[in-house]
Amino acid sequence: MKRELDKAIKLRSNGDYKGSNNILQRLAEEFPESASVNYQCAWSFDLMGEEAKAVAYYEKAISLGLPSKEMEGALIGLGSTYRTLGEYEKSKSTLLKGMEQFPNNNAIKTFYAMTLYNLNEHQEAMELILTCLTNTTKDTNILSYKRAIDFYSDKLDEVWE
Repeated sequence: MKRELDKAIKLRSNGDYKGSNNILQRLAEEFPESASVNYQCAWSFDLMGEEAKAVAYYEKAISLGLPSKEMEGALIGLGSTYRTLGEYEKSKSTLLKGMEQFPNNNAIKTFYAMTLYNLNEHQEAMELILTCLTNTTKDTNILSYKRAIDFYSDKLDEVWE
């Protein structure tokens, strides 16, 4: 299994998504209790724009338990996939779980902010995305206003007189 899984991942990294997906689907059938195979299969469907097919594989991989780095990717992948399918509440709960487990992952926070936007929770979405921006940017123009951006990030609706 390991050799075939490595081959599928190499094909994917070389841009052969279909070839990779064919191997991963077969492996998922042969080894349904392999969390890593299910995760890689979900990822391959996502890359091919077949998000609806990815969901079951992500869910299974997460429920089976994954090593930390793969779990991080699976929670981002599933949360993002739910969002693109219009399953905003599922996206929100999945990404919240991701932020709890991986509090320093700004990609999860970014996808969460997009989900909040879709749920019309604009204030929280903007606060989160602005905080991510000021905490991660190296842009000196933004950094020169970091204190002000951070201060106003949760006060966007306030009017100052």
